[in-house]
Amino acid sequence: MTLAIFDLDHTLIDGDSDYLWGEYLVANGRVDEREYRARNRRFYEDYQRGELDNDRYLAFALEPLTRFSRDELNAWRADYVETWIRPRIAPGAPALLERHRRDGHLLMIISATNRFITEPIAALLEVPHLLSTEPEIVADRYTGRTVGPVTYREGKVDALRAWLEQNDRGLDDSHFYSDSINDLPLLEIVDKPVAVHPDAELEAIAIERSWPILDLR
Repeated sequence: MTLAIFDLDHTLIDGDSDYLWGEYLVANGRVDEREYRARNRRFYEDYQRGELDNDRYLAFALEPLTRFSRDELNAWRADYVETWIRPRIAPGAPALLERHRRDGHLLMIISATNRFITEPIAALLEVPHLLSTEPEIVADRYTGRTVGPVTYREGKVDALRAWLEQNDRGLDDSHFYSDSINDLPLLEIVDKPVAVHPDAELEAIAIERSWPILDLR
């Protein structure tokens, strides 16, 4: 079965779900506004430039999860997805996903954003398969650490290859949609790479290599 793979942030949704979760926490008084917002912005800008220290970022992004019970976090997350993410689904995304469903393709999201955030968004978009950085849970609490592959840059390729091996699947005729130069390693291994409102670096590569460029906005 043909695999149709999608990045999430700035591809299927208009915005970065990890960054927006931080802003949601600030807006609802769950973290210190002055300190958290400034650091959140700096990490986001590093990501956009392709200069993110992902280990440092994950330590920052996952730390708030350690402060609260999972029941509290899940309630806030449900509100966040409904009020902040649903309105940001790219207008063309549902039709694109549906076209791949009609073609009998297997849909998957691969995101560097952690599974706590991405799992309900994948469910909202009705995408059944998700590869995402996994936050560690011990004794029903988040620890601030991760388990398994970190799905960022080359880590997306590693996670996908492991999934393909476990599920006895291949990449024949596969698609991957992304906006970011950070996803170049994965774009280069699929048969049908597509740049979706790409950043400047990815746009230049897409033009040079005659990859389709798509706007879902």
